[in-house]
Amino acid sequence: MDLTFITVVFAIGFIGSFLSGMLGVGGSIIKYPMLLYIPPLFGLVAFTAHEVSGISAVQVLFASIAGVWAYRKGGYLNKQLIIYMGGAILIGSLIGSYGSSLISEQAVIIVYGILAVIAVVMMFVPKKRVDDMSLKEVTFNKPLAAILAFIVGIVSGIVGAAGGFLLVPIMLTVLNIPTRMTIATSLAVTFISSIGGSVGKLVTGQIDYWPAFIMIVASLLAAPLGAKVGKKMNTQILQVILAILIAGTAVKIWYDILF
Repeated sequence: MDLTFITVVFAIGFIGSFLSGMLGVGGSIIKYPMLLYIPPLFGLVAFTAHEVSGISAVQVLFASIAGVWAYRKGGYLNKQLIIYMGGAILIGSLIGSYGSSLISEQAVIIVYGILAVIAVVMMFVPKKRVDDMSLKEVTFNKPLAAILAFIVGIVSGIVGAAGGFLLVPIMLTVLNIPTRMTIATSLAVTFISSIGGSVGKLVTGQIDYWPAFIMIVASLLAAPLGAKVGKKMNTQILQVILAILIAGTAVKIWYDILF
């Protein structure tokens, strides 16, 4: 493990975790393709899809909790939403992460590509104007929230993503949660999901520890900085940035799968 390796992996972790804290996602939607495609550009050995999913699972655990800590004040964390979606996504992520060891590398990448497309579509679905609503007045369909979180947990557990990039559009478009509450709460749910994902990857031996450690250090530094920036940005701008990032990732992954 040389200086180039450490620098590249740290940079990937820092950029992804900064965007994670800012946008309310665990960061795997950004770091997954970066870990797959960037190291070979610097002459480094490419990670396998299973290695990337394992590194991502552990890293998201720390990036999300760092982001939640930054949002702990201000009333942005919806405790009921965290309980209902967090419990369901934890069970789903345990199932998905354990089962991921039974499927091929190509299948893992295809699942990730499908998730990215779904997330892109949901980000462009027209949303109700709820950002002006008082945070204390926010309500949601509890059974629907739990069911959707369970499904997200299974599929995101397969690719080592905690599902934040799916949780955000679900909260915004299906559950009609205000943007800043969505960002903060999704980080908390993502943290719970990443516990299940990390355990599953650990038990099945899919974690490369040194790269994971470097990514964790980057996460703890960058995620709180991203959260601070996100609090000050216009909510519509935050949504557009997330949509563009997810769309770019989906296009790249499907291009590689097909061509």
